[in-house]
Amino acid sequence: MNTRELNFAYKVRHALNESSEKLPAHTTERLARARQIALSRKKKESRLRAVVAVPQQLFAGQGGHFFGKPISWLTRAGLAVPLIALVAGLSGIYQYEQQQRLRETAELDAAVLSDELPLSAYLDHGFNAWLAKRGD
Repeated sequence: MNTRELNFAYKVRHALNESSEKLPAHTTERLARARQIALSRKKKESRLRAVVAVPQQLFAGQGGHFFGKPISWLTRAGLAVPLIALVAGLSGIYQYEQQQRLRETAELDAAVLSDELPLSAYLDHGFNAWLAKRGD
């Protein structure tokens, strides 16, 4: 709690204490009885303290158990296979996109070098911007 919250809590407690002196006697008796009933229903503290020995420090999820069962090497492999497939798939997509880009650039270069493009294409500002963008 910060200082403002603590001060607010003290003010509320002080206001409740002041107003509790002004309560009628039958209300005070009912509150006392309700408190006694609540205290009688409170669970007793256990004197038995459980001591647990932890042989090594573990972080959450590193206990080597999955829903209370030990994780076998086959289960661990089953968890790793999808990750490996994902990495392989993403790298394959990247390689394919790079090949497509190289292929398009080669076609464009071949068209420019063979003069198959009309002269108006070289005068077009959009075409020059596209060439500059593709040359990056």
